[in-house]
Amino acid sequence: MNLNEFNKLDKQSATKELFACCGSSRWVELLMQHFPFASEKELVSKATAIWYDECNEADWKESFTHHPKIGDVKSLEQKFAGKEQAGVAVASSETIQSIAKANTDYESKNDFIFIVCATGKSADEMLRLLNDRLANSSADELRVAMGEQHKITLIRFKKMLPDADWQWMKVSQLTTHVLDTSVGKPGKDITIQLKHANDEIISQGVTNADGRIPDLLPSEKYLVPGNYKMVFDTANYFKANNTKGFYPEVEIQFTVFDDSHYHVPLLINPYGYSTYRGS
Repeated sequence: MNLNEFNKLDKQSATKELFACCGSSRWVELLMQHFPFASEKELVSKATAIWYDECNEADWKESFTHHPKIGDVKSLEQKFAGKEQAGVAVASSETIQSIAKANTDYESKNDFIFIVCATGKSADEMLRLLNDRLANSSADELRVAMGEQHKITLIRFKKMLPDADWQWMKVSQLTTHVLDTSVGKPGKDITIQLKHANDEIISQGVTNADGRIPDLLPSEKYLVPGNYKMVFDTANYFKANNTKGFYPEVEIQFTVFDDSHYHVPLLINPYGYSTYRGS
């Protein structure tokens, strides 16, 4: 189905399709006020603006309830046995048990389930993300989770409209790349938090094998101009690599001026670091 075919659906059918992308009644209701959509870009733009600017905590939490709960061992074994995510089927029984416990602990603490855009992530990566985010406050976690939900929504848009033109969609407005200059390799498995200047967490992730987080922000989500910071957990990175590091974390403060792309790389070694605005 492409956008033209979607626009020809009756409103009840279109509403059902959108609700399958994001289970928030208010989000769907407000988005349907713009139906039919002039372009894929308008669909994404309206969906993003409504999600961030017109929806509230109740709407975000409602959408979370429409995700399958993956806190039990049986569902986790199915998820990481190659049936849902090809290439990430090497989860040990110990890892599965740990994810199940962390999911239970997360829901008990925050009163909503753990939400993450899990596409391509292994069980070990999921466990790392869970344990990292368990340390956050519930208020911070709500902001992180609603951002993850929107990433999932955009992926579901593409699945809903596989014949549509999505080439115009940009990468995250904010990107980073960590390079360990002491060994000449990417800084893998480093937790990064994007924060407002007042320390409220906006998003959080872990660098991949190339030292990057490609989706720190959802595509087409733009930061309001102002001051922000990225905090890199270098202590656990050096510890995992049996290296004594001088800096337990690196905080890079920067200013967003407009909706252009911002690349904030980090060059790190045990006794020094540097950064610059990249391209």
